[in-house]
Amino acid sequence: MEPKLLILTGLGDSGEKHWQSYWLRKFENSIKLIQDNWEEPQLKNWLTNLNETIQKLDTPTVLVAHSLSVSMVMHWASANSNQNIVGALLVAPADVDSPKHTPEVTWNFAPIPKLKLNFPSIVISSENDPYISIERAEYLAKKWGSDFFNVGQKGHINSESNLEYWEEGLLILQQLINKRNP
Repeated sequence: MEPKLLILTGLGDSGEKHWQSYWLRKFENSIKLIQDNWEEPQLKNWLTNLNETIQKLDTPTVLVAHSLSVSMVMHWASANSNQNIVGALLVAPADVDSPKHTPEVTWNFAPIPKLKLNFPSIVISSENDPYISIERAEYLAKKWGSDFFNVGQKGHINSESNLEYWEEGLLILQQLINKRNP
C-alpha cells in the first residue's frame, strides 16, 4: 500500500505553480493541511492543527513539508509521536534560528529542535536558497538523522523555481517510501 501524503506548506501557503500544489493534484492519496493564518503564523496554532490532523489519520502517512513547515514538523516530533507517520520529506527548511535568513514573522518557530526523528526522513536543500545555507541544511539533516540531498541551484525550491511536478523530488520521495517497504 502506498502511504498517504500530508502536504504541509510554508509561510504564505503554496500557490498554484508550487510543486506541492502539483503533487496535491497528481496524487489522489494526498491531503493538504490548511492553516488559519498563512501570513502571520503562530507555532502553537500551526502545531494544534497539525496534531489534530495527524490524530485523525488511519493509514500510513508521509509528511511532505516545505520551508517553515519543516520547523513545525520538528516541533511536533519533539513532543508527539504517531505510528501512522512513516516518513517525512523535509524540503527547503527555513532557518528560523537565523535573523539574516528568515523574516521576523517566522521567528516564533525558533529554535529549531535538533532531535533524531523516529521515522525515516530526507532533507532536500538548494545551494542558492536565500532562507538557509546549504551547510546549515546539511547540519540539520545530520542532527535529525535524515538523508540529505543537495539539488544544486534551485533557489527556495518553490513556485519561483518553476519545477511544476518536480520529477527529481518525486524520485527522492519514492526513495523515502522505499525505506519503509524494502
